[in-house]
Amino acid sequence: MHDALFQPLKMGALEAKNRIFMAPLTRGRAAEPMFVPNELMATYYRQRAGAGLIISEATGISREGLGWPSAPGIWSEEQAEAWKASTEAVHEEGGLIVMQLWHMGRIVHPYFLDGEPPFSASATCAPGHAHTPVGRQDYQPARAMTLEDIKRTVGDYRRAAANAKLAGFDGVQLHGANGYLVDQFLRDGTNFRDDEYGGSPENRTRFMREVLEALVDVWGADRVGIRLSPNGESQGCDDSNPSVTFAAAAKVCEDLGLAFVELREPGPEGTFGQTDVPKQSPMIREIYLGPLVLNSDYTAAEADTDVSSGKCDAVSFGRPYISNPDLAERIRVGAHWNPNKDVPKSWYFPGEAGYVDYPTLAEEQAAA
Repeated sequence: MHDALFQPLKMGALEAKNRIFMAPLTRGRAAEPMFVPNELMATYYRQRAGAGLIISEATGISREGLGWPSAPGIWSEEQAEAWKASTEAVHEEGGLIVMQLWHMGRIVHPYFLDGEPPFSASATCAPGHAHTPVGRQDYQPARAMTLEDIKRTVGDYRRAAANAKLAGFDGVQLHGANGYLVDQFLRDGTNFRDDEYGGSPENRTRFMREVLEALVDVWGADRVGIRLSPNGESQGCDDSNPSVTFAAAAKVCEDLGLAFVELREPGPEGTFGQTDVPKQSPMIREIYLGPLVLNSDYTAAEADTDVSSGKCDAVSFGRPYISNPDLAERIRVGAHWNPNKDVPKSWYFPGEAGYVDYPTLAEEQAAA
């Protein structure tokens, strides 16, 4: 079934065996206080290696950029060494895995920064509450990044990319979506700068471009991708004219020759974020000519239709991969999908429950 989804896809130097990708999913299983990956995570990724491409959970590039309990990092040699168990597990199963590089910007609560404020494109404050080890806390105002902060942070991305290579990943994806630091620079609702990093859409893409150039310098463009969320508000991050802003972002991706671009595009009936802002993928498809990956609330039939029609080249599935480690195989044979428990406790709390204890289709059939 769904033959279009089971054609191989070449993305630069990456050759996916199918077009069913695993989207990045924060799961909160790393070991604190040093945010180090572990063998439980290796089991989790091994189970899901049937995906054409695994995009890892968002991974902190620096201590000051990570504000999520038990999320993994990639700024130290210890973290890079510990990630090898996961990359080796995926490769042993014939899979591909790229690391998503993450800086949360103003979404980092001062709890994670020894009381110091976070930074962002401008001095703004995210709405709502942060998830911390001591409970939900109001977000606090961020300070505007200095030019030295920007230069140093680009260097942090470069170091993280080099560490990801040491850890055995097949490439990297820049997290430029969902209201985190890169997104905070891109959108005019959070970027009020009056220097070369603010104002025009081209200026607001400058930070993204400089980070991507650093990643390309480490990996080559044929192993670098990006995730964007071009339509609608995310964590208080929004834009008054997304078609213009993200046309400029797409041009950067095309100019640099990135291996792939992934877009998270919720609709008005989205189950994890809703918006009436039109999807920008048709416009982006005209500017960025490389492989385009779409994401958000897809069924197998919808994914097959969009790949078959050329609307996109692959589809990434997020929450379905939580409860269906063999999602690609279930789609291939037309089998049911296990329902996601939809309990954030099982998504984010340490332990095997709701993480590595979901059965494959073969295991279900054997137990029947």
